Amino acid sequence: MHKGRLKSKFLGCLIGAAIGDGLGAWREGRRIAEKEDIASLAERVEELAYTDDTHMTIGVVESLIQSRGFDGEHMAQTFIKNYETEPWRGYGPGPPRVFRVIKSGEPWDSAASKIYRGGSFGNGSAMRVAPVGLLYSNNPAKLREIAYKSSSITHSHELGKEGAALQAYAVALALNTPSGEEIDREAFLLKLQNFAQTQLYKEKIANTKELLGEQDRARVVAVLGNGIEALNSVPTAIYCFLKQPKSYKDSVIYAISLGGDTDTIASMAGAISGAYLGIEAIPQEWRLKLENKAYIEDLAEKLWQTAT
Repeated sequence: MHKGRLKSKFLGCLIGAAIGDGLGAWREGRRIAEKEDIASLAERVEELAYTDDTHMTIGVVESLIQSRGFDGEHMAQTFIKNYETEPWRGYGPGPPRVFRVIKSGEPWDSAASKIYRGGSFGNGSAMRVAPVGLLYSNNPAKLREIAYKSSSITHSHELGKEGAALQAYAVALALNTPSGEEIDREAFLLKLQNFAQTQLYKEKIANTKELLGEQDRARVVAVLGNGIEALNSVPTAIYCFLKQPKSYKDSVIYAISLGGDTDTIASMAGAISGAYLGIEAIPQEWRLKLENKAYIEDLAEKLWQTAT
C-alpha cells in the first residue's frame, strides 16, 4: 500500500475513534434513537469533547511511540500520568483503583486481578486498543499478544482480553483492505471468527453475519448487546461498521442510534471505519469540532512513522 494512503488510514482510525467517542458521549446510557436525531445532534454540537475512551487511546499511542513497541510498565505509568492530569474524563471506578494499586508497588500485569477476582470483562481495554491494531496489523499473533498484554493492565478477564484482541484485529483487517476495494463482509467475519479463541465470541460473530440485513435495531441490540461488557459491545461495533462500510458518518450514527454505551461502541466502530476509509471519509465539519485534534493527528502521524 502507498505510504501516503497508509498515513491517511492511520489518521482516519485515530481521529475516527475520537469523533465517535465525542459524539457518542452525548447519548451515553440512552435508549434507541432515530438516526435522523443523531445526525441533527451532530450538526448542533459545537465541540466534540472526548471521554476516557480517547484519553486512554492517546496513552496507548504515546507509550507505543516512546517505547517503539509495547512496554507494559511504561504504558501503565502513562495511563497513570494522564489520569492524574485529567481525572475528569469520565473514568469508571475500576482504572483509578488499578492505578492506585500499581502506585503502591504492585506489578502492572497483576494489579487488575487484585481488584477483580478473575479480572474485569468490561470493554475498557477494547475501547483503547486501536493503535495496537495499526502497529501490528501484519502480524496477527503479535497483535493478539500485545492486545492481551495491554488489556491486562486494567482488564485481565479472558473475555476482556479477547474483546480487545478482536477489536484490534478488526482494525488491522480494515487497515489492510484498500479503501477503493469493496469489503467482503462475510470474508471479514470469517477471518474474525477464525481468529477468535473464545466460543462466546465465535457465536457472537456468527450472529453478526446473520443480522447483516436486519432492519429492526431492537433485535440487533437484543442479540448483540449495547452494554459495557466487551462481549456485548465489540461485536456490535464491528457490526455497525459492516452495516455501513462505505460511510464513516453512517457507521457512527448507526452505532449511536443503538443506545447504551454509545461513546465506546461508536468509538470502536469509528476506529474500524476510519482505518478502512481514511481521514478523507470523515466529514470535515466533524473533524473541525474535535477537541485536541492537532495533537491526535500528530500522534497518528508518529505512529505511522513508527510502523513504516
